[in-house]
Amino acid sequence: MDPEALRALQAPLKQAYCDHPKAAHVVARAEAVLDQSALGCIVTTAQGLTRFAGLHQAAGGDRNAVCAGDMLLEALVACAGTTLAAVATANGVTLRAARITAEGDWDARGTLAADRAVPVGITAIRLHFHIDADIPEALRQRLIATTERYCVVLQTLRRTPPIVTTA
Repeated sequence: MDPEALRALQAPLKQAYCDHPKAAHVVARAEAVLDQSALGCIVTTAQGLTRFAGLHQAAGGDRNAVCAGDMLLEALVACAGTTLAAVATANGVTLRAARITAEGDWDARGTLAADRAVPVGITAIRLHFHIDADIPEALRQRLIATTERYCVVLQTLRRTPPIVTTA
């Protein structure tokens, strides 16, 4: 897709959202159905596909289940990758190749309550952009900064929203 095609695709949406701000409100939804006997759940994706999510190997799971923490990092790289593709396109930049990797640190002692002083969850994330393009370094850094600015998952992680649980 070229910059003009991207602008043509997004222009009516932007105008509609300016004219009717409430139309821009999106409720994203995810659902998991538990399989307690297998210590996991089936996660339905927006595309209707399902994956079995379960315990990470470090917490007693097996290799047949995906870990929700891994899925979080997968969501991050998917969002950052999609955003980078759109940002590069909007700027008329052709990428020969691009890859984004995310690494997250967590300590299984917290998850297993083996040491209550150890936090539960990912405590550090490193996001790496590997961009192969004939562009000046300043433009490469601007593409990354713009991607960071508009990546929904990255911004959600940086600005943790209030989470309300109900039963």
